Amino acid sequence: MNLLNSPAFLLVATGSLLGLTFPLGKLGSQAGVTPVVWAFLFSCGAAIGLLLYRLVTRKPLLITTRNVVFYFIAALISLVIPNILTYRVIPELGSGFTGLMFTLSPLFTLALSSVWQVRMPSRLGLVGIAIGFIGAVVVALTRGEVGSPASIGWLLAGISIPMCLATGNVYRTMAWPENAEPMELAMGMNLAAACMLLVIITISGDESLPGGLDSIKLTALFTALMASVMIALHSRLQFVGGPTYLSQMGYIAAGVALLIGMLFFGEAYSWITWVGAFIILVGAFLSVKAQKR
Repeated sequence: MNLLNSPAFLLVATGSLLGLTFPLGKLGSQAGVTPVVWAFLFSCGAAIGLLLYRLVTRKPLLITTRNVVFYFIAALISLVIPNILTYRVIPELGSGFTGLMFTLSPLFTLALSSVWQVRMPSRLGLVGIAIGFIGAVVVALTRGEVGSPASIGWLLAGISIPMCLATGNVYRTMAWPENAEPMELAMGMNLAAACMLLVIITISGDESLPGGLDSIKLTALFTALMASVMIALHSRLQFVGGPTYLSQMGYIAAGVALLIGMLFFGEAYSWITWVGAFIILVGAFLSVKAQKR
């Protein structure tokens, strides 16, 4: 079986790479890189990598009015807003806890998919999402690292991230341009996101380039390369699995972010957080099993 046609493989691969973005974002924050500049690095790196791939394979980027509108709307709600919020809340909530916020995305995606009658999961899939949400609620109640609970304001900011992602998941499925390839749309979205972020950096008196990226060159390069691969797999997963299944990559990302935050950044979470994380993994397992069926 072609792995690029396997929703389960794409889910694990995309979720694992997404989980790496949180500790990498924390490294950027510790080096003094602002959230806007780090989000620009992510989208610009992904766009360049995908553009090179398209040039090598001699596949052009379709520039039509409909496609351009899709690129910019999808980029705003799927990349620009959630990425800026993510890298801003990481110093307040911790990289692992921020990753756990992404586990709320399936619930919001399911709700929006139901309202707009987009692809719906099976009964077992619904059970998996419900269990995962219960785990997410348990985790959210702990409010971050032991000894330094985050304020309600920062917690709400974290919750708004999966709300944006869910909206983006459903919008991309509903507005997917006819005959468009996942890789093509991924490149267009990231080009649009990079352009918007560059405008923000240019007109803002508090932002500039390289903005501290020169002090962590290897980390920045790795982030850009990883972004290219992750976005490519992400778009393929959207096409193969649908919006609700796509949103469940947050479960995988949360586990990866928690482990890295604990092992390499000394982040400490209460036993309640770990119980919630385990419940989330159970939900992810059931969701993957449902998709295989």
